Amino acid sequence: MRRVVLAVAVVLLASGCGGNDEATPTDTGTTTTPSETVALKVYWLRDGKVWPALREVETHDPLNAAVDQLLAGPTKQERADLGLTTKVPTDRDSELPEAGLAQLVYTLTQFLPHSAEVDGVPYTRTDFEEYTPAILVESPLAFEEVTSPLRVTGTANTFEATFNYELTDTDGKIVDENFVTATSGTGTRGTFDFTTAPFTVPFDGVGELIVFELSAKDGSRINLVEIPLKMTKED
Repeated sequence: MRRVVLAVAVVLLASGCGGNDEATPTDTGTTTTPSETVALKVYWLRDGKVWPALREVETHDPLNAAVDQLLAGPTKQERADLGLTTKVPTDRDSELPEAGLAQLVYTLTQFLPHSAEVDGVPYTRTDFEEYTPAILVESPLAFEEVTSPLRVTGTANTFEATFNYELTDTDGKIVDENFVTATSGTGTRGTFDFTTAPFTVPFDGVGELIVFELSAKDGSRINLVEIPLKMTKED
C-alpha cells in the first residue's frame, strides 16, 4: 500500500545525502533556517493527465512545502476555470492510487530530477507516460505573469516530434504562431525550449498560449492545451 508519508520520508533522506563534504561544527543550540519566497510547481490532473500549477510560498523547505500544497488540493479558481482535479488524498497516511502517485512523483522530481522512491521502489516520470499529456508545458504555467518575448519549455511525445503553438494577447488577437520540433517523438518523449516573437498587448488582462498537434489523418487540432497567462501593457 503506497502512502504519501512514506514517499516524502524517503525523498527527504535522498535530498540530505551528498552535498557539502566539509565537517560541520557541533552546535548544541537550535538553528532555524530563515524562510524565503519560493516558486514551485504542484501537479494536478486535467482530463486524467498531469498538469503543473504555480505556487509561491514562504518556506525554508521547498520539497515539503510542495507536498503540503499537493495535499491541500487545487484552488477554487483552478477547479472552476481549468477543470483541475486531484487523486492525492488530504491525509499523508492515506492510500495513494496510481494517478495520485504520478502527481506525487512529478511534484517531487522537480527537486530530485532522477527519481523518487515510494515504499522502496524508485520511480521516474517515464513510468507515468499514460498520465502525461502529449504536450506538457512546464513553463509558463497557468495564470503566471509573463513578459515579451515569451520563453516556453516542456516535454512532448507527438508524431514526428512536432506540434504547433499560438499566442494570443489580452484582446484575443494572435500575436505569434509557429511550429515546434521536440528532441524526440513518435513514441519517445522529448524536450522542447522555444521563445516567441516579441509582442505587445493592448491592455492589462489575460492572454493565452495554445499548443496543439495537427492530426496526420485530417489536419484537425488534437492534443490541444490552452494556458491562460497574465499580461501587462507596457508604458
